[in-house]
Amino acid sequence: MFGQTCPCGSGATYDACCGRLHRGAAQAGTAVELMRARYSAYAVGDPGFVFATWHPRTRPEDVTLDPELTWTGLEVHGYGEDWVEFSAAYLSRSGAGELHERSRFEQRAGRWVYVDGDLG
Repeated sequence: MFGQTCPCGSGATYDACCGRLHRGAAQAGTAVELMRARYSAYAVGDPGFVFATWHPRTRPEDVTLDPELTWTGLEVHGYGEDWVEFSAAYLSRSGAGELHERSRFEQRAGRWVYVDGDLG
């Protein structure tokens, strides 16, 4: 993905944007930055990052990405200090779809983590 535009839609290269978080070279400074990096992790197939940034109280035993989904776009509708509302577009065998969620985040030991979300 080096040199390619980041899937999160920032316009920056993946390496300079979410890739640096995925590699552990930086940490998300805000909930919205973490949400964008988590979306990008789904898009590039990095379940380890998704798992590592999920609150231990609410995360599943393991994170398996659906190989039938291709994530095609992200739109952030709004955000606050500890929440982000977004839509994520995808393609599957049955066609195009969209996931709409208002996600909640917490800081845990100085790091942002995903807690849960309401689908809508």
